[in-house]
Amino acid sequence: MYTPARYTIGNMDIAVICDGYIKLDAGAVMGLIPRVMWEPVIGRENLDAEHRMRLSLNCMVVRSGKEILLVDTGIGNKLEGAVRDRAFPGEHGLLMKGLESIGLTPEDITVVANTHLHADHCGWNTVRGDDGVLRATFPNARYFIQKGEFEVASHPNDRTKGTYFAENFEPLVDSGQLNLVEGEVELMPGARFWATPGHTQDHASIALTSEGQTALYTGDLVHHAVQVERPAWIAAFDILPLMSLESKKKLAERALRENALLICVHNPFPGAGRLTESGGRRKFRAE
Repeated sequence: MYTPARYTIGNMDIAVICDGYIKLDAGAVMGLIPRVMWEPVIGRENLDAEHRMRLSLNCMVVRSGKEILLVDTGIGNKLEGAVRDRAFPGEHGLLMKGLESIGLTPEDITVVANTHLHADHCGWNTVRGDDGVLRATFPNARYFIQKGEFEVASHPNDRTKGTYFAENFEPLVDSGQLNLVEGEVELMPGARFWATPGHTQDHASIALTSEGQTALYTGDLVHHAVQVERPAWIAAFDILPLMSLESKKKLAERALRENALLICVHNPFPGAGRLTESGGRRKFRAE
């Protein structure tokens, strides 16, 4: 069990809770970067016998006034068989325990936002009941998804059909809870979608601003913190690598300019820290 990490941005209370972790091929996470360069960063001791590294599933809960925002929902508990064991190996499905540990129930969540609809970011959007029917996990929440992302996820191609699962978002249409938006949209006061395309065409990070302070939840713009230090280190999973490069540069510049708290979804739990710069070198420092 992961103990939630707590932070404050102005009048916003932030909790990072974890749905667990998955293991992915480290070379794929680092894309075209040679192993001789990335292995010292990750640490050989952090790779398993199949050269896979652990990627945490860090989700963010933000409380402000009467609103409680949940950003990304991990993998959930619906995966079974070979899909779980081979495509998404690891230990996951812990998000509900994380919410309980900070005194929340699914009914308390008022807003859910997905940075994108890959299976490891939206699995707990829905849950299968004892009757076999899929329902929204958070019955009182408005769910926000970028319109372009929803359209692509609804019509997966040969590359994306292994990670876009309709069961994670189609029930939200039937329940009337789905809000499809475009670009930079306010999710609740002080919390906005922030367009960061590259990993997918319509990928969006989350920007929190309050009383002159900033926090940025990166989504899959960053798979490992080294990728915000060195924007040219681009994961093989990014479908638009040059666009990802520009989005990473934009993220780094804003993080430095606003001394922003960065919350990286897949960095070791809790994945939070700040980007610093000294002598032309940038360094992510965990908090």
